[in-house]
Amino acid sequence: MNEKFNETMRFEPQKETVEVKDILTKVYSALEKKGYDPKNQIIGYILSGDPTYITSHDNARNLIRRIDRDKILGELLDNYLKNK
Repeated sequence: MNEKFNETMRFEPQKETVEVKDILTKVYSALEKKGYDPKNQIIGYILSGDPTYITSHDNARNLIRRIDRDKILGELLDNYLKNK
C-alpha cells in the first residue's frame, strides 16, 4: 500500500494579496471626492471598526474591509518608521 494514502494532506488556500497602499489610496481619494476629511475618517474606522466611517463611493467601503485593521496599522507604522 502506498504510504502517501495513510498521511493527512494539508490544504491551505492561497491568500489573496491585497496591497494596503493601493487600497488606502483609493479610499482616501473617494473620501476626498465626497468632501470628507480622509485622515479623520480612516482613523475613525481603524479605531472603531465601524465601516460607516468610510464612504461607499467608488466601492471604498468594500475595499477597506478587505484589509484587517491590524494590518493597516502595521503598514502605517512600518512606513512611518522607515521615513523617519
